[in-house]
Amino acid sequence: MPDRLSILIAEDNAADRMLLSTIVSRQGHRVTTASNGLEAVALFELERPHLVLMDALMPVMDGFEAARRIKQKSGEALVPIIFLTSLTEGEALVSCLEAGGDDFLAKPYNRVILEAKIGAMDRLRRLHDTVLQQRDLIARHNEHLLREQHVAKAVFDKVAHSGCLAAPNIRYLQSPYALFNGDLLLAAYKPSGGMHVMLGDFTGHGLPAAIGAMPLAEVFYGMTAKGHALAEILREINAKLKRILPVGVFCCATMLNISSKRGLLEVWNGGLPDGYLLHADGRPRQPLVSRHLPLGILDPAAFSDRCEVYPLELGDRVFLLSDGVLEACDQQGELFGEQRLLELLDANRQPPALFEEIQRALVAFRGEQQDDVSMVQVGMPEDDGRPRPLAFADSGLSSAQDWSATFEFRAHSLRHFNPLPYLLQLLLDVQALRPRGGELYTVLAELYSNALEHGVMGLDSSLKRDASGFAEYYRERRLRLGALQDGYVRFHLQMLPEGAGGRLIIRVEDSGPGFDPDEVDAAGDEALCGRGLGLVRQLSDGFGLCADGRGVSVEFCWSAEA
Repeated sequence: MPDRLSILIAEDNAADRMLLSTIVSRQGHRVTTASNGLEAVALFELERPHLVLMDALMPVMDGFEAARRIKQKSGEALVPIIFLTSLTEGEALVSCLEAGGDDFLAKPYNRVILEAKIGAMDRLRRLHDTVLQQRDLIARHNEHLLREQHVAKAVFDKVAHSGCLAAPNIRYLQSPYALFNGDLLLAAYKPSGGMHVMLGDFTGHGLPAAIGAMPLAEVFYGMTAKGHALAEILREINAKLKRILPVGVFCCATMLNISSKRGLLEVWNGGLPDGYLLHADGRPRQPLVSRHLPLGILDPAAFSDRCEVYPLELGDRVFLLSDGVLEACDQQGELFGEQRLLELLDANRQPPALFEEIQRALVAFRGEQQDDVSMVQVGMPEDDGRPRPLAFADSGLSSAQDWSATFEFRAHSLRHFNPLPYLLQLLLDVQALRPRGGELYTVLAELYSNALEHGVMGLDSSLKRDASGFAEYYRERRLRLGALQDGYVRFHLQMLPEGAGGRLIIRVEDSGPGFDPDEVDAAGDEALCGRGLGLVRQLSDGFGLCADGRGVSVEFCWSAEA
């Protein structure tokens, strides 16, 4: 029978024991009997019955002690015990429950009530078994999910943290609310020196919040390594997130471009709390305000990549944070808030201790973490004067080394297109040039910047004499570039094989009025944009000025041994 149970009857009275055995057997169940509590415990270990009918008062060991031992031996399994007692109803109930019983049956026995109680206890036992099975199933699924998440987390960390977060100019703190952190912190060196830094906060927590982080990190690292500008990276990230993320999922982010050579900080903030530029000379902090919608919301045509530009000096610090810091709350539900943070920033006298001061304040506030918490502090990156090499995944065994090409980028292209990553990828198809990829990019960037800003647009670098002039220079640059209707920057590239090596000749020309080559030579390193020629001379193997003052020529050479 599918509902046939194994039932242990412990009763010291032989007549009652026989009566109960007959009633239970006629109901279709298998019966085992014991005449005292000690015998009942022994039979329970041997038979493992589904249910026990236990007389309360028996010789050798009473039913209460036997019930306690049976419950202990049954472990997690539910073996219902129905006490058989002639005690008054109140006393019976209390005694039975305290001993571990699940129900009781008063003497004399009623067949109908006994059958109903056995059925009820069996349903309870089956329900308990189902709960245990579901618990174990959930535990196995959870263990499987955790293993998968830990594997995914390891892959995620390798992708998301493959940059330069260990750089000495970066300090950061990340405290995830779940295994996966919805906050994302990325940093990568640019080919020409300096770095890009990004703090992002995806909606939600855990794996759903981190699901967009890997494609975002791939775009960030890949485009930074190829020399793309901050605005181009932002546009590509926004377009990709808009395409792949479901509605309602987006990424609040602040992205920085830090250039140690130019002493420049570019900032784009879309949806994160205000960051702050903290000046080393004690000037008032500069808030880095959110002026854009988060990434992944707007269509590419509506997205704005406009950045704010500030001068950055040695000792200055950029402080960024996610909203998890401001939303930490005390036991009364009061938020830590922006004002407390600003007071800490104002009182900070030892810059290296800022994180510790904020952490102590959060602990003193008795903050309860409600979100992923991230803070990052970035200073001017150390610059050893040498650009960093670029990494490539392909073998590069086959590449043309005897060719020439000319590219002329006119007004429309200059307004909307950055040619440097395109040209760099073309040149670095030559495997021998790859170890000098960073130097090559820096030279191209310097020459293009001078040709565009001073040749085509006629900007005067002397504007950048102070912070206000610095901002004015880049405001004017943006306006002139947006209104540009004519002019060009021309790149002449010539690749020549020479014995077992080769030579690359780059000539950059522009449509501007030109400069006096003799004055440039006399001005030395301060000529053209206040910084360019000295660095170009240092990084290239050959250098020359065009006679009409409208172009510069450089060379890179290599040999088979190199």
